Amino acid sequence: MKVGVTTIIMTDSVRDIYRLSAWLSPAFPVGAYTYSSGLEYAIEEGLVANADLLQGWLADLFRFGSCAIDAGFFCLAHCAAVRDDAKTLGELLDWADALRSTAELALESASQGEAFLKTVRVAWPHDGIDMLADLAISRNRKPAYSVAVGAVCGCHSLSLDMSLTAFLHAVAANLVSAAVRAIPLGQTDGQRVTAALEPVLAEVANKAKAMELETLGAASPMTDWASMQHETQHTRLFRS
Repeated sequence: MKVGVTTIIMTDSVRDIYRLSAWLSPAFPVGAYTYSSGLEYAIEEGLVANADLLQGWLADLFRFGSCAIDAGFFCLAHCAAVRDDAKTLGELLDWADALRSTAELALESASQGEAFLKTVRVAWPHDGIDMLADLAISRNRKPAYSVAVGAVCGCHSLSLDMSLTAFLHAVAANLVSAAVRAIPLGQTDGQRVTAALEPVLAEVANKAKAMELETLGAASPMTDWASMQHETQHTRLFRS
């Protein structure tokens, strides 16, 4: 008796989900779990002491802070990569490096971006990724995490909507995880916050897709202040 062999065909959507799941997994070697974007200091000072306060802090960070800028850079990098537009990608590398309000936020973005690009370049090679890496070297810039992930998704023809949503969720999930450890917060409360952020991230994604480089900016002095204070925090678990 012959045993039938089933041929598995991976559709584009299944392939895209697989790649995003891999690239934005906590297991992907970018060290995301070591960063908190200043949240650790806010927790120590009692500014974020429970799930409701965490939800409000993160919602503001995504709407008005560095995460809003990252969403815009992600979209611009994705579109530039799809067009194979080296000039725009180079400008994005420069601006993403410049639009960091604190030393630790710069470290967080650049370190993750460099690690992400290095790993993807080996495991999921593409000429466009090589071009981005060469641009970063020639301009003496470490690629911002949002630019690196956005460009890689564009190079591999992943849809902008799916990629951006997955990226924003990964950033939010990492910050919620940091709060679960640092407040400490229960796992269920952590998931409540993640669920409550769903419409916020959808709002941020929709706005980001309409952004131009000239319109990128942030207005979140408290989150920036917390990040600055974290630089000299005596006892800490996170690098930012």
